[in-house]
Amino acid sequence: MPAAPAERTPALYLSHGAPPLADDTVWTGQLASWSADLPRPRAILMISAHWEEAPLALGATTTVPLVYDFWGFDQRYYEVTYAAPGAPALAESVRKLLRGAGMPVQDFPDRGLDHGAYVPLVEMFPDADVPVLQISMPSLQPEQLMAIGRRLAPLRDEGVLVIGSGFFTHNLKAINYDNRVSSVMAEFDDWGRRALDAQDIDALLDFERKAPAAAQAHPRTEHFAPLFVTLGAAHDDLAAQRTVIDGFWGGLSKRSVQFA
Repeated sequence: MPAAPAERTPALYLSHGAPPLADDTVWTGQLASWSADLPRPRAILMISAHWEEAPLALGATTTVPLVYDFWGFDQRYYEVTYAAPGAPALAESVRKLLRGAGMPVQDFPDRGLDHGAYVPLVEMFPDADVPVLQISMPSLQPEQLMAIGRRLAPLRDEGVLVIGSGFFTHNLKAINYDNRVSSVMAEFDDWGRRALDAQDIDALLDFERKAPAAAQAHPRTEHFAPLFVTLGAAHDDLAAQRTVIDGFWGGLSKRSVQFA
């Protein structure tokens, strides 16, 4: 008997937080509620702000140790595990879709999930029973990342959950743990919300020039960049988008968006 057709999955952009996200019961609850409302994915394709590699690289397709790519935290944050199954079939599909468009692909078989991937997944899929593949960002150019997302969009019809994982504003020098929100972060967050609501892709692509205080909200753009892979993967569903999580953590915007 043939397998039942997969339900088309949404495409997500989420603000992944830092390892102490696990201590924020409001935020962890929001992530858990979000995943509970999603169709059960057959696999997850993760694009994290914390892996830049060109040409585009595929991470491990077997379960390997996590990448604890942070410093100065309590030891308990380095003891977190997330033994999700690898996704070799998904990796092969990604290779075919990208190479078919003339995009080179390389393999990093020992590269585990970094904290931009596993920190939110621990909260969203705590049983670690959904296969996960992480791919790198080969560039921070919005147009190039959108093109990659467009090529990967057919995976959604195979039950693959495409997640761009970043932070809607990200300036480590601006973090404050009494959660004071500066006008810079508030203005950029509001601009981004309105651009998404209006489906103003041209403005988003040119956010470094058009958004207020863009250079202060994103001194380097790697945490906004995964949004463009998500937008590309969701190109048929841009009108069906909604903010699932908003508000601020440490003074940074944790806005997270679902398409379809």
